[in-house]
Amino acid sequence: MNEFMQFLIEYGYLVIFIWVALDQAGLPLPAVPLMLTAGALAGTGQLSLLLIILTTIIAAVPIDLFWYWLGRIRGGKVLNLLCSISLEPDYCVRNTEKTFNRLGVFSLLVAKFVPGMQTLAPPMAGMTKMNVGLFLFLDGLGTLIWVLIFAGAGLWFHTELESMAERFADLGILAGFILFSVLALYIGNKLVQRRIFLRSLHMRRLEPSEVNELLNSDQDVHVIDLRHNYDFDAQPEMVPTAIRVPMEAIERHLDRIPKNSDIIVYCS
Repeated sequence: MNEFMQFLIEYGYLVIFIWVALDQAGLPLPAVPLMLTAGALAGTGQLSLLLIILTTIIAAVPIDLFWYWLGRIRGGKVLNLLCSISLEPDYCVRNTEKTFNRLGVFSLLVAKFVPGMQTLAPPMAGMTKMNVGLFLFLDGLGTLIWVLIFAGAGLWFHTELESMAERFADLGILAGFILFSVLALYIGNKLVQRRIFLRSLHMRRLEPSEVNELLNSDQDVHVIDLRHNYDFDAQPEMVPTAIRVPMEAIERHLDRIPKNSDIIVYCS
Protein backbone atom coordinates (compact mmCIF):
# COMPACT_ATOMS: atom_id res chain seq x y z
CA MET A 1 0.00 0.00 0.00
CA ASN A 2 2.79 2.43 0.91
CA GLU A 3 4.55 1.57 -2.35
CA PHE A 4 1.37 2.31 -4.30
CA MET A 5 0.92 5.66 -2.57
CA GLN A 6 4.53 6.57 -3.28
CA PHE A 7 4.07 5.57 -6.92
CA LEU A 8 0.92 7.70 -7.13
CA ILE A 9 2.74 10.65 -5.61
CA GLU A 10 5.61 10.35 -8.08
CA TYR A 11 3.54 9.63 -11.21
CA GLY A 12 0.14 10.86 -10.02
CA TYR A 13 -0.88 12.98 -13.01
CA LEU A 14 0.21 10.35 -15.53
CA VAL A 15 -1.72 7.67 -13.62
CA ILE A 16 -4.81 9.88 -13.52
CA PHE A 17 -4.57 10.63 -17.24
CA ILE A 18 -4.18 6.99 -18.31
CA TRP A 19 -6.78 5.67 -15.82
CA VAL A 20 -9.46 8.22 -16.77
CA ALA A 21 -8.79 7.81 -20.51
CA LEU A 22 -9.15 4.01 -20.28
CA ASP A 23 -12.30 4.39 -18.19
CA GLN A 24 -13.82 6.71 -20.81
CA ALA A 25 -12.75 4.30 -23.53
CA GLY A 26 -15.09 1.71 -22.03
CA LEU A 27 -12.89 -0.43 -19.80
CA PRO A 28 -14.45 -1.27 -16.39
CA LEU A 29 -11.96 0.73 -14.30
CA PRO A 30 -13.42 2.40 -11.18
CA ALA A 31 -12.22 6.00 -11.37
CA VAL A 32 -13.94 7.29 -8.21
CA PRO A 33 -11.47 5.67 -5.74
CA LEU A 34 -8.63 7.18 -7.77
CA MET A 35 -10.22 10.64 -7.58
CA LEU A 36 -10.69 10.32 -3.82
CA THR A 37 -7.08 9.24 -3.39
CA ALA A 38 -5.80 12.03 -5.63
CA GLY A 39 -7.88 14.55 -3.68
CA ALA A 40 -6.48 13.23 -0.39
CA LEU A 41 -2.94 13.63 -1.73
CA ALA A 42 -3.83 17.18 -2.73
CA GLY A 43 -4.95 17.74 0.85
CA THR A 44 -1.49 16.70 2.10
CA GLY A 45 0.24 18.92 -0.46
CA GLN A 46 1.58 16.01 -2.52
CA LEU A 47 -0.51 16.86 -5.60
CA SER A 48 -2.20 19.98 -6.95
CA LEU A 49 -6.01 19.99 -7.09
CA LEU A 50 -5.90 22.33 -10.08
CA LEU A 51 -3.61 19.97 -12.00
CA ILE A 52 -5.79 17.00 -11.04
CA ILE A 53 -8.80 18.80 -12.54
CA LEU A 54 -6.94 19.81 -15.71
CA THR A 55 -5.47 16.32 -16.18
CA THR A 56 -8.89 14.69 -15.80
CA ILE A 57 -10.54 17.05 -18.29
CA ILE A 58 -7.71 16.64 -20.82
CA ALA A 59 -7.97 12.85 -20.49
CA ALA A 60 -11.77 12.59 -20.64
CA VAL A 61 -13.04 15.19 -23.11
CA PRO A 62 -11.05 14.11 -26.23
CA ILE A 63 -12.14 10.48 -25.70
CA ASP A 64 -15.74 11.66 -25.28
CA LEU A 65 -15.43 13.72 -28.48
CA PHE A 66 -14.19 10.63 -30.33
CA TRP A 67 -17.25 8.64 -29.20
CA TYR A 68 -19.47 11.63 -30.07
CA TRP A 69 -18.27 11.63 -33.67
CA LEU A 70 -18.58 7.87 -33.96
CA GLY A 71 -22.16 8.11 -32.71
CA ARG A 72 -22.87 10.86 -35.19
CA ILE A 73 -21.39 8.90 -38.10
CA ARG A 74 -22.16 5.28 -37.22
CA GLY A 75 -25.28 5.62 -35.08
CA GLY A 76 -26.59 2.61 -33.19
CA LYS A 77 -23.67 0.43 -34.26
CA VAL A 78 -21.45 2.33 -31.81
CA LEU A 79 -23.80 1.57 -28.91
CA ASN A 80 -23.79 -2.10 -29.87
CA LEU A 81 -19.97 -2.04 -29.85
CA LEU A 82 -19.81 -0.38 -26.43
CA CYS A 83 -22.37 -2.74 -24.94
CA SER A 84 -20.48 -5.72 -26.34
CA ILE A 85 -17.55 -4.79 -24.05
CA SER A 86 -19.77 -3.70 -21.18
CA LEU A 87 -20.14 -5.90 -18.09
CA GLU A 88 -23.87 -5.11 -18.07
CA PRO A 89 -24.99 -5.31 -21.73
CA ASP A 90 -28.63 -6.12 -21.02
CA TYR A 91 -29.63 -2.68 -19.81
CA CYS A 92 -26.71 -0.30 -20.33
CA VAL A 93 -28.17 1.22 -23.50
CA ARG A 94 -31.73 1.31 -22.18
CA ASN A 95 -30.71 3.25 -19.06
CA THR A 96 -28.80 5.77 -21.14
CA GLU A 97 -31.70 6.22 -23.56
CA LYS A 98 -34.18 6.74 -20.72
CA THR A 99 -31.93 9.34 -19.11
CA PHE A 100 -31.53 11.16 -22.43
CA ASN A 101 -35.28 11.15 -22.96
CA ARG A 102 -35.83 12.55 -19.47
CA LEU A 103 -33.01 15.11 -19.21
CA GLY A 104 -32.15 15.84 -22.84
CA VAL A 105 -28.79 17.49 -23.46
CA PHE A 106 -28.27 18.01 -19.73
CA SER A 107 -27.73 14.26 -19.41
CA LEU A 108 -24.07 15.03 -20.10
CA LEU A 109 -23.89 16.85 -16.76
CA VAL A 110 -24.74 13.69 -14.82
CA ALA A 111 -23.30 11.04 -17.15
CA LYS A 112 -20.01 10.73 -15.22
CA PHE A 113 -21.92 9.82 -12.06
CA VAL A 114 -23.75 6.84 -13.64
CA PRO A 115 -21.73 3.64 -14.19
CA GLY A 116 -21.58 2.80 -17.89
CA MET A 117 -23.32 5.99 -18.94
CA GLN A 118 -20.09 8.02 -18.97
CA THR A 119 -19.10 6.07 -22.09
CA LEU A 120 -22.53 5.73 -23.70
CA ALA A 121 -23.68 9.35 -23.32
CA PRO A 122 -21.23 10.89 -25.86
CA PRO A 123 -22.23 8.65 -28.81
CA MET A 124 -25.87 9.12 -27.82
CA ALA A 125 -25.30 12.90 -28.07
CA GLY A 126 -23.81 12.35 -31.52
CA MET A 127 -26.78 10.24 -32.60
CA THR A 128 -29.15 13.07 -31.63
CA LYS A 129 -27.08 15.49 -33.78
CA MET A 130 -26.23 17.71 -30.82
CA ASN A 131 -24.19 20.76 -31.78
CA VAL A 132 -20.49 19.96 -31.26
CA GLY A 133 -19.86 23.23 -29.43
CA LEU A 134 -22.72 22.56 -27.02
CA PHE A 135 -21.48 19.00 -26.55
CA LEU A 136 -17.95 20.13 -25.65
CA PHE A 137 -19.31 22.72 -23.22
CA LEU A 138 -21.69 20.34 -21.42
CA ASP A 139 -19.25 17.42 -21.45
CA GLY A 140 -16.43 19.58 -20.10
CA LEU A 141 -18.72 21.06 -17.45
CA GLY A 142 -19.97 17.62 -16.44
CA THR A 143 -16.39 16.37 -16.13
CA LEU A 144 -15.47 19.43 -14.06
CA ILE A 145 -18.41 18.88 -11.69
CA TRP A 146 -17.54 15.18 -11.35
CA VAL A 147 -13.86 15.68 -10.52
CA LEU A 148 -14.61 18.60 -8.19
CA ILE A 149 -17.05 16.53 -6.15
CA PHE A 150 -14.92 13.42 -5.74
CA ALA A 151 -11.45 14.95 -5.67
CA GLY A 152 -12.88 17.70 -3.49
CA ALA A 153 -14.30 15.08 -1.11
CA GLY A 154 -10.87 13.45 -0.94
CA LEU A 155 -9.33 16.85 -0.21
CA TRP A 156 -11.88 17.67 2.48
CA PHE A 157 -11.61 14.30 4.23
CA HIS A 158 -7.92 13.74 3.55
CA THR A 159 -7.11 13.26 7.25
CA GLU A 160 -9.67 10.50 7.65
CA LEU A 161 -8.70 8.87 4.35
CA GLU A 162 -5.01 8.99 5.27
CA SER A 163 -5.77 7.34 8.60
CA MET A 164 -7.78 4.60 6.88
CA ALA A 165 -4.97 4.03 4.39
CA GLU A 166 -2.43 3.66 7.21
CA ARG A 167 -4.58 1.12 9.02
CA PHE A 168 -5.12 -0.76 5.79
CA ALA A 169 -1.39 -0.68 5.08
CA ASP A 170 -0.74 -2.32 8.46
CA LEU A 171 -2.36 -5.44 7.05
CA GLY A 172 0.51 -5.73 4.58
CA ILE A 173 0.07 -8.42 1.93
CA LEU A 174 -3.39 -9.20 3.29
CA ALA A 175 -4.56 -5.72 2.29
CA GLY A 176 -3.59 -6.29 -1.33
CA PHE A 177 -5.24 -9.71 -1.27
CA ILE A 178 -8.48 -8.20 0.06
CA LEU A 179 -8.52 -5.48 -2.60
CA PHE A 180 -7.77 -7.96 -5.36
CA SER A 181 -10.43 -10.38 -4.11
CA VAL A 182 -13.14 -7.72 -3.93
CA LEU A 183 -12.35 -6.49 -7.45
CA ALA A 184 -12.15 -10.04 -8.81
CA LEU A 185 -15.49 -11.00 -7.23
CA TYR A 186 -17.17 -7.89 -8.64
CA ILE A 187 -15.89 -8.41 -12.18
CA GLY A 188 -16.43 -12.18 -11.98
CA ASN A 189 -20.05 -11.73 -10.93
CA LYS A 190 -20.69 -9.32 -13.78
CA LEU A 191 -19.03 -11.63 -16.29
CA VAL A 192 -21.19 -14.54 -15.13
CA GLN A 193 -24.33 -12.42 -15.47
CA ARG A 194 -23.18 -11.30 -18.91
CA ARG A 195 -22.53 -14.89 -20.03
CA ILE A 196 -25.97 -16.03 -18.83
CA PHE A 197 -27.61 -13.12 -20.63
CA LEU A 198 -25.76 -13.70 -23.91
CA ARG A 199 -26.48 -17.44 -23.75
CA SER A 200 -30.18 -16.68 -23.35
CA LEU A 201 -30.00 -14.53 -26.48
CA HIS A 202 -28.17 -17.15 -28.51
CA MET A 203 -30.77 -19.79 -27.60
CA ARG A 204 -33.47 -17.69 -29.27
CA ARG A 205 -31.46 -16.18 -32.10
CA LEU A 206 -32.36 -16.66 -35.76
CA GLU A 207 -30.08 -15.97 -38.69
CA PRO A 208 -31.35 -13.53 -41.37
CA SER A 209 -31.65 -16.38 -43.86
CA GLU A 210 -33.84 -18.31 -41.41
CA VAL A 211 -36.09 -15.29 -40.88
CA ASN A 212 -36.40 -14.81 -44.64
CA GLU A 213 -37.28 -18.47 -45.07
CA LEU A 214 -39.99 -18.26 -42.40
CA LEU A 215 -41.47 -15.09 -43.92
CA ASN A 216 -41.64 -16.74 -47.34
CA SER A 217 -43.26 -19.87 -45.97
CA ASP A 218 -46.94 -20.53 -45.24
CA GLN A 219 -46.39 -20.22 -41.49
CA ASP A 220 -48.19 -17.51 -39.53
CA VAL A 221 -45.15 -15.46 -38.44
CA HIS A 222 -44.86 -11.79 -37.55
CA VAL A 223 -41.74 -9.65 -37.02
CA ILE A 224 -41.80 -6.97 -34.31
CA ASP A 225 -39.23 -4.17 -34.63
CA LEU A 226 -38.52 -3.09 -31.04
CA ARG A 227 -35.60 -0.78 -31.78
CA HIS A 228 -35.39 2.49 -29.87
CA ASN A 229 -36.10 5.63 -31.88
CA TYR A 230 -32.38 6.55 -31.74
CA ASP A 231 -31.45 3.23 -33.35
CA PHE A 232 -34.27 3.48 -35.89
CA ASP A 233 -33.33 7.03 -36.92
CA ALA A 234 -29.72 5.91 -37.43
CA GLN A 235 -30.79 2.87 -39.52
CA PRO A 236 -34.40 3.32 -40.71
CA GLU A 237 -34.40 0.18 -42.85
CA MET A 238 -36.90 -2.42 -41.65
CA VAL A 239 -37.39 -6.15 -42.14
CA PRO A 240 -40.16 -6.63 -44.76
CA THR A 241 -43.67 -6.87 -43.22
CA ALA A 242 -42.27 -5.96 -39.75
CA ILE A 243 -44.46 -4.10 -37.28
CA ARG A 244 -42.78 -1.03 -35.77
CA VAL A 245 -43.26 -1.03 -31.97
CA PRO A 246 -40.65 1.11 -30.13
CA MET A 247 -39.50 -0.54 -26.91
CA GLU A 248 -39.94 2.66 -24.89
CA ALA A 249 -43.62 2.81 -25.86
CA ILE A 250 -44.47 -0.88 -26.04
CA GLU A 251 -47.33 -0.54 -23.53
CA ARG A 252 -49.17 1.82 -25.90
CA HIS A 253 -48.86 -0.60 -28.83
CA LEU A 254 -49.94 -3.88 -27.27
CA ASP A 255 -53.03 -4.00 -29.46
CA ARG A 256 -50.80 -4.08 -32.58
CA ILE A 257 -48.91 -7.22 -31.48
CA PRO A 258 -50.53 -10.43 -32.80
CA LYS A 259 -51.72 -12.71 -30.01
CA ASN A 260 -52.17 -16.00 -31.86
CA SER A 261 -49.09 -16.35 -34.07
CA ASP A 262 -45.37 -16.88 -33.80
CA ILE A 263 -43.43 -13.66 -33.19
CA ILE A 264 -39.84 -12.80 -34.13
CA VAL A 265 -38.48 -9.87 -32.11
CA TYR A 266 -35.86 -7.57 -33.65
CA CYS A 267 -34.18 -5.08 -31.30
CA SER A 268 -30.73 -4.21 -32.66
